[in-house]
Amino acid sequence: MGQGVSHEELQLAARNHGMPLEALRFDVTPVGLHYLLTHYDIPEVDAGSWRLEVDGLVEQSLSLSLDDLRARPSVETAVTLECAGNGRALLDPHVVSQPWLLEAVGTARWQGVPLASILEEAGVRDGAAEVLFTGLDRGVEGGEEQSYARSLSLEEALRGEVLLAYAVNGSDLPPQHGFPLRLVVPGWYGMTSVKWLARVTVLDTPFDGYQMQQAYRLRHEEGDEGEPLSRMQVRSLMVPPGIPEFLSRSRVVEAGACVVRGRAWSGEAEVTQVELSTDGGATWADAALEDVSLGTWAWRGWSCSWRATAGEHELCCRASDAAGNVQPLEPVWNVGGYANNAVQRVPVTVTA
Repeated sequence: MGQGVSHEELQLAARNHGMPLEALRFDVTPVGLHYLLTHYDIPEVDAGSWRLEVDGLVEQSLSLSLDDLRARPSVETAVTLECAGNGRALLDPHVVSQPWLLEAVGTARWQGVPLASILEEAGVRDGAAEVLFTGLDRGVEGGEEQSYARSLSLEEALRGEVLLAYAVNGSDLPPQHGFPLRLVVPGWYGMTSVKWLARVTVLDTPFDGYQMQQAYRLRHEEGDEGEPLSRMQVRSLMVPPGIPEFLSRSRVVEAGACVVRGRAWSGEAEVTQVELSTDGGATWADAALEDVSLGTWAWRGWSCSWRATAGEHELCCRASDAAGNVQPLEPVWNVGGYANNAVQRVPVTVTA
């Protein structure tokens, strides 16, 4: 990596946290280990007076309490969420922002009401193009004072799996994960799943707010208009084998039989292959994929046997999906440091 991490980036890193990679061993990530990114401050919310307002280009505006939402038919879906900036700190030249390595991911069981059912209840009028989601968290970004807000096309918003979630892993949302209500959009990077949701507005024109037009766009040089980020790129991560050296986190493994395990996911299509390399990517061996037990929108487990021999090794894992996407061996730099799904590289010292 290039220049060091700034004081401002350390402030961000202290507020946000990633999932320790050893937690990849859990099918469902415990809430306290799930990655967390909070753009502004965690708002103080009184659940008793809170309402979800549904308005805009609808036949009937709605004002729903938490009890109103809980009284409706609910679903629970296991969803892998990943920050679009996961892997940013591994890019060179350095990109100034939340300095994620590879831990900005987690899989949880989200419970709530399908968004489509609420939009159907409100009655979307002809001419609708997008649905805007506005949270209670406020701050200044890009010189603009704003509430965190993002939009989806009407087609995406009406996907049956998009949730208005009020519970995670069987409990009420904790404050840091969006209490009392958040959006969960399976398959998309986490910035889309607006927390502390307060308003859903049906629009006849695309939303031009900061989080859509300035942030979360893939730009290869300053001044580019860029492409908006949407679905998660295919990625695999391994549970770091052996034990860590404290400061460097490099791994120490005893020689002999070793099973390397991990998880793989894609927002584009089902993961169809994971490969493991123990020589820095020169040669690859197929890993065994676990059944898709958690459902379409959650990561998939994999494992691969390795006969570890004494010496220095670099382990890499690489996933492919049914749409033909394959993780690149090297990262592709961009202005925001987004969507870096280059293969994970783990240095390992094998002791005799």
